[in-house]
Amino acid sequence: MEAAGERVTVPAEELRPPAAFVSPLQPEMAAAAMVLPERLQRREAERQQGVERQRQKKEAQVVKEEQSEFFVAVFAREREAVEALLATGPLEEAAARLQGLQKLLTESVRFLAPYEVRQGQEAVARLQGDLAARRQQLQPKKKFAFRALKKEAAPGSEPRPAEPARPAAAAPAPGHGPAEAEGEPGGPPLCGFSSAEGEELELGPAELLQRDVVLSELRGCRVRLCGNPNTLRVRDCRGCTVLCGPVSTSVLVDGCSDCILVLACQQLRTHRTRDSRFYVQVTSRAVIEDCSKVSFAPYAWSYPGIERDFESSGLDRNRNNWNQVDDFNWLATDKPSPNWSLIPEQERISCWD
Repeated sequence: MEAAGERVTVPAEELRPPAAFVSPLQPEMAAAAMVLPERLQRREAERQQGVERQRQKKEAQVVKEEQSEFFVAVFAREREAVEALLATGPLEEAAARLQGLQKLLTESVRFLAPYEVRQGQEAVARLQGDLAARRQQLQPKKKFAFRALKKEAAPGSEPRPAEPARPAAAAPAPGHGPAEAEGEPGGPPLCGFSSAEGEELELGPAELLQRDVVLSELRGCRVRLCGNPNTLRVRDCRGCTVLCGPVSTSVLVDGCSDCILVLACQQLRTHRTRDSRFYVQVTSRAVIEDCSKVSFAPYAWSYPGIERDFESSGLDRNRNNWNQVDDFNWLATDKPSPNWSLIPEQERISCWD
């Protein structure tokens, strides 16, 4: 036995508490415990993002509907004001209000439905025609003066040498005459070309200034319109190249094929046209209907005096929606229309001489 009071020494290893048992599954369980909160957090974040997107979409839809309702109300009021001025008021004021109506439509196309855009464009085009017709009604003397001179000259027994100098306005040569017959009865006189084939046709600034121009039934022609028309209609043309200066209001292309059209305007409407290329400067969105294989690129033509014509037309050269096209035959919003495309840069024409 050990003596009383004698210390007993115990090895340090025996005093150390036993190590906890570590299962080989514990690291995996810990990792899973960490992954689970992260996954829940990620799912919650995605849910919150989805809720926020839905809220923003709903708010945007409400704003869009409010903007559309506001546009409809203002457009209707301004249209009625223009109609009243055309009936009884000064035409200068009617023209100014109509210009404002056109601007309102142009600035609103980004939130309007396609059918609302079409209705607005048709209303503006109708008012523009009414304005031109009203102007013509107030200036009938020029037209009747020409006929009066013709009647007074008829009783003469000798043929007049000046008579052959007038056919450009009265009886145009085939393919080169102003398209007077294209106008509405009592409407404004039109100019342009009709029923020509394989010819070079051209009109200058004095002939085009604020005139309504019609090109119809041309075959394989090259047309240069160096000036500022009020409107332009291109109808039933095949294999033609049309180069046009700035048009103050609208351009209508209808029933054409295999054409190249270089146009600057506020509105561009294209119907029943195929296999054609457009080089455009357009301040509103272009509209196509019943078209196929039409393609677009920026306006790329110039001629001496074009800057002056842009100023007189009122077009904004810094605003060009050449690649914004509404297809009234394609209502799907998640897929692009197969009826139109953009011309690749390497295929675009840059020299027109």
